[in-house]
Amino acid sequence: MNSNIEMLKGLGLTMYEAQAYMTLTSLISATAAEISDKSEIPRSKIYNVLKRLVEKNYIIVEDGRPQTYNVKSPVEVLTREKEIINSKIDDGISSLTNIYENGMSQVQAPIWRIYSVEKIISKEVEIIERAKTSVNMRIGFLFEGESEALIKAFKRKNSLEVNILASPTCYIAGKRVNIIELFKDSNVNIKKADIPFVKVLISDSKEMIHTYTKFSEDKRNVIPETAIGIWNKYEDVARNYDERFLNQLKKTKNK
Repeated sequence: MNSNIEMLKGLGLTMYEAQAYMTLTSLISATAAEISDKSEIPRSKIYNVLKRLVEKNYIIVEDGRPQTYNVKSPVEVLTREKEIINSKIDDGISSLTNIYENGMSQVQAPIWRIYSVEKIISKEVEIIERAKTSVNMRIGFLFEGESEALIKAFKRKNSLEVNILASPTCYIAGKRVNIIELFKDSNVNIKKADIPFVKVLISDSKEMIHTYTKFSEDKRNVIPETAIGIWNKYEDVARNYDERFLNQLKKTKNK
């Protein structure tokens, strides 16, 4: 099925409405009979279909004998629909996040184990997106694709204060990578430090995720299937780790 038809149906149009609008975008202006013939929508249904498209502000009807239907520009129509959808999504994120965070605060033991590199990176990005003021990270290694995901998240949340203490280099997919260089253009404060083969991300001194993995015998490459993340929502624990991080950051600056 035509991808544009599917897209229009996703915006709330019926199959016939989507077909009629698609047809009129090529005709620009046409009568109901012409639209019916071109779109193969039955004459018995075309008038109600076009009436609904007028009500939804996709097309304009021009009085006459017979009436003429004029299409509205897809740029105008789809931009409007996109703004409505984005607004609804933003409202949903805000509302559902409040519900989610209230629910999380009621959990008796807020510690979870997360398996697989993909899920660990996803959780890191989620924590960054939820952060309101600060994110602090200790990076002793990186998974393949992780730096790109983190940098994108930091750029979306460009109001955050982001501090990183990182090993100077690590190996990703067999290639030696300069961690400092990876993040230097991403609007973060990154400093070189002696970091073991672990990773920790702390958000707002409220939640954190520790990540561990096994390495190849030469200590160069991570073994992805052994990766595990420990997501911790105990605020006292997160605060303690954040204080230790900031003390280490301060010592690094004073050197």
